Amino acid sequence: MESQAVSGTKKPLFGGRKPLFTQKELLLLTGPLLVEQLLEVTVGMADTMMVSRCGEAAISGVSLVDMINNLIIVLFAALATGGAVVVSQFLGAREQKDADASSGQLLLLSGVFGLLVGAFCFVFARPMIRLFYGAIDADVLDASVLYLKVIALSYPFLALYNGGAALFRSMGNSKISMQISFLMNVINIVGNAVCIFGFKMGVDGVAWPSVLSRVVAAALILRKCYQKGNVITVPKTTRLDAKMTKRILGIGIPSAFENSLFEAGRILVVSMISTFGTVQIAANAVANNLDGMGVIPGKALSLAMITVVGRCIGARDDEQAVYYTRKLTVWSYIAMSLSNGAILLFLHKLIGIYALSGETMVLSELLVRIHAGFAILLWTLSFVLPNALRAANDVKFTMIVSILSMAVWRLGFSYLLCVRMGWGAVGVWIAMIIDWVCRVTCFVLRFRSGVWKTKYQA
Repeated sequence: MESQAVSGTKKPLFGGRKPLFTQKELLLLTGPLLVEQLLEVTVGMADTMMVSRCGEAAISGVSLVDMINNLIIVLFAALATGGAVVVSQFLGAREQKDADASSGQLLLLSGVFGLLVGAFCFVFARPMIRLFYGAIDADVLDASVLYLKVIALSYPFLALYNGGAALFRSMGNSKISMQISFLMNVINIVGNAVCIFGFKMGVDGVAWPSVLSRVVAAALILRKCYQKGNVITVPKTTRLDAKMTKRILGIGIPSAFENSLFEAGRILVVSMISTFGTVQIAANAVANNLDGMGVIPGKALSLAMITVVGRCIGARDDEQAVYYTRKLTVWSYIAMSLSNGAILLFLHKLIGIYALSGETMVLSELLVRIHAGFAILLWTLSFVLPNALRAANDVKFTMIVSILSMAVWRLGFSYLLCVRMGWGAVGVWIAMIIDWVCRVTCFVLRFRSGVWKTKYQA
């Protein structure tokens, strides 16, 4: 009996080494991230629903600028990702001094970059709209320019908030950014209601509350960053450190290049849709809003993946890196199935919230069905898994795959199906699914090959 008990004993996980993350720590990291992503999408939906009361020209103008906004946001997020990866790796390696120094560099770079981008977008708002979207209706153009000019004022504060939030995620504390995000969204939604329904403002009525909310969020998270007692001590005075900056940008620039070209590609396909008129633009905007709800769990877990795998890589524990990557991938599949399944189940009621014409409503429903159905199967491996590769410094591979897949499959097939065959927005969304299939194939093969484990250098 004794020998049977011994032989039946399970092999110790990780060869008896202590797990870098307990189940409770993973839940404490991912839970607030999930709430934060939900809040982010909710405020986007609130903006679209409220501005829809101002007419389809207004909703079209906001949706076109939101594509540019997404491009700017991914640039800030890429810089924050670079900082989060570096800080997480230093913490995993137990190099506290370097972890502290890299946190100061991230905040400094975020502030400078935010100022430059904000100034550029404010000055060149009209030329940017014309460049990206070409010939659009005059009322849509005016609405777009006004919205972009006002929202550009918030970019420096948004960049600082993203940098601060990334630092707390690296510490394994995503509760702080969740709490601030909640306040930010309350300010935004209440401000939208007051400006649109109270002061009868147009697109600027959803822009100014966004500016105010981001100013408040940046101030609060910076205050938290500099408080004593954190896992990381952010230096109160920071000068540009070439070596540390190079390390952060070594992750951030490929990620920024990849994600900005991805968003630029999305803008190009929307410009194709815009040639089919306001109905197609509005339907695409509403579908994007609802689809944003469906991918909330995936986005939260992709952020958690950076912290978790980055810590494992810094500790030079490849076994735990593989284990936690698979674990978070399974979690993402379960959560994405639940969220997108719920959207498909209640789709007609969700579409009914928006003030849309009958034709726009029918097209919106079709686009959401395409996205939600395939997202259950493909989104996690397309966008969550590659963050494990990035956390291991395998950023060049993810960049090349993403850029080529966007250029060849999404843009190429969008032009073929949307423009040449006249399918409009439906053709663009089918091309998106083809793009996802390519990404899944490449990222899964890369992960299984194990090549990504060799990319980290202390």
